[in-house]
Amino acid sequence: MQGKVLPERSAEEVYAGCDVSKDFLDLYLHPSGERLRVSNDRQGLGKLKRELAGRPVALLTLEATGKYHRAACRSLSQAGLPVAVVNPLRARLFAKAAGLLAKTDRVDAMMLAYMGKALCPRTTMPTEQAHEDLSELVRARNAASAERTALKNRLAAAATSFLKSELKRCIASLNTHIERLAAEIERRIKANPAFARRAEILASIPGIGPAVAADLLVDMAELGSLSAKAAASLSGLAPVADDSGHRNGPRRIRGGRPQARRALYLAALSAARYNPPLAIFYKRLIEAGKKPKVAIVAVMRKLIVLANTLLSENRIWCPNHP
Repeated sequence: MQGKVLPERSAEEVYAGCDVSKDFLDLYLHPSGERLRVSNDRQGLGKLKRELAGRPVALLTLEATGKYHRAACRSLSQAGLPVAVVNPLRARLFAKAAGLLAKTDRVDAMMLAYMGKALCPRTTMPTEQAHEDLSELVRARNAASAERTALKNRLAAAATSFLKSELKRCIASLNTHIERLAAEIERRIKANPAFARRAEILASIPGIGPAVAADLLVDMAELGSLSAKAAASLSGLAPVADDSGHRNGPRRIRGGRPQARRALYLAALSAARYNPPLAIFYKRLIEAGKKPKVAIVAVMRKLIVLANTLLSENRIWCPNHP
């Protein structure tokens, strides 16, 4: 608890769980059961690092909480602590599997420590500030594009002339906003050599344009360091088995990163027409009786595996590569 002197330290291996909120960081240490609450700012992080200094911390587990966990992840990693950032849904399911339905900051911190010891999630490298800034701009552009689509749908259904003029004014303003965001995204990518090279490789694939390339840059930063199966799974494009006994259920995609999957869907629609090898692949699936949506998902999976391969080899797409 805040202000409470913690017991004498033990040399036993420590698994730490840290629940992150906007204002506080709640720490739990397993197996000693020690607790500490600090403010989620530079001063609080300094206090947290001083408390953990010298302890044999095997793993410190955090939940991904938007922007609020990023400073903690970066600061604690730079202090030499092994930090793992886990999906909040995965952490909640772990708590339910353990029979704990209550949800408080203290409980979440405890369950994250238990989860770290039981599942040993891999450590997470903190993202660079340039990557976070680019991600924020790309998400803002995507949100503005979705808002523009909603306004266009309302305009198509509007009957009142005043409402039509107001919607057109909003759409025009959003067009300018989106153009400015796109220009800033392009400027930042070109200004960063690593981003520029990765974007060049991604955009060389027929079907993937600058917007989709930017989406993959921020949402699939691991591309190029994964296996083909891991790349498909991370993007939510790996078919998941649904078998039991004599029943062989249909395979369906699930999980993964939704924004990357949405971007790949748009890219696959274009690739199925203008990328010669993938167009042939798509046509062959349709002729074999596959549904169009199933065939498009297969093209999406081909695209992400191809992008991962090209990035790992640091080469531009070539239709006749040996």
